[in-house]
Amino acid sequence: QVQLVESGGGLVQAGGSLRLSCVASTRTFSIYPRVLGWFRQAPGKEREFVAAIGSAGSTRYADSVSGRFTISRDNAKNTVYLRMNSLEPEDTAVYYCAANADYGMGTSASWYAYWGQGTQVTVSS
Repeated sequence: QVQLVESGGGLVQAGGSLRLSCVASTRTFSIYPRVLGWFRQAPGKEREFVAAIGSAGSTRYADSVSGRFTISRDNAKNTVYLRMNSLEPEDTAVYYCAANADYGMGTSASWYAYWGQGTQVTVSS
């Protein structure tokens, strides 16, 4: 069982930056869960993949955020981060941290077994 708690959301102007954090309650963070991801969901839209990172540091990004967002993990702090630069109004959404113990790096929400409660990110134009 893994519990995830996000923080760092807020209101920012277009072009600005935010860093989201997600702390995982697990004693073996460096190897379990194997994959940590970030998703987002805007009002009236489906939850969509943003980025993921494996236990060895491999990463994957959605095309819409590639080059602007960076996912990273600090195993000593049981924390995964999402650094978001050059934010756009279209990035406005609730951002969720997700985790899975399986091998691979899924981009579908159904692939992830554990979820945080979400943190709101609002980008004003």
